[in-house]
Amino acid sequence: MTGQPVRVYVPATIALLADLRRLGTLTVAEGHAVTPTLREWYAEGDEEELEYVAFTRAAQDALQLLSSDPTTPRRRVVVSADLPAQAVHRTATELGTSTVRVDAPISRAAIAAIHVDGAEAVEDVAAAVAVVDQALAGDPDAQFTVDGTEDHELEWYDVSELDTLLAQ
Repeated sequence: MTGQPVRVYVPATIALLADLRRLGTLTVAEGHAVTPTLREWYAEGDEEELEYVAFTRAAQDALQLLSSDPTTPRRRVVVSADLPAQAVHRTATELGTSTVRVDAPISRAAIAAIHVDGAEAVEDVAAAVAVVDQALAGDPDAQFTVDGTEDHELEWYDVSELDTLLAQ
């Protein structure tokens, strides 16, 4: 990916947001973005729809992060960041993929917004976290539970609200 800054949607957790506050940067390996293969797969979609697909995939990946950290609150987190093109690289060429590798820490200044589940989503997110591995293995009942989290829109926060968000 070259040229203009790239909007990357990074799956995260509340614990990672606490690290962001403490360190001033967020270090992650992967995120999601509008890639050429996503554009090709979703040829009829406009830019906003493509961004939504990448965002939704990041929210799904946040469930996997939550499953590996039982101590963090059961809320999906997606960090939207505008990164230099040279720090973002496609990792796969499969049609429709939005996964990108992030090669540099993400500074607070690069963050456009933080998206977090509201309190009403916690129960559904916790249920999805409990079965996300089964869903990835192809279990349709588990996938139904995971898909239920999509009924909850993530709340939007400016990066300047990070302290307030973490105090909740």
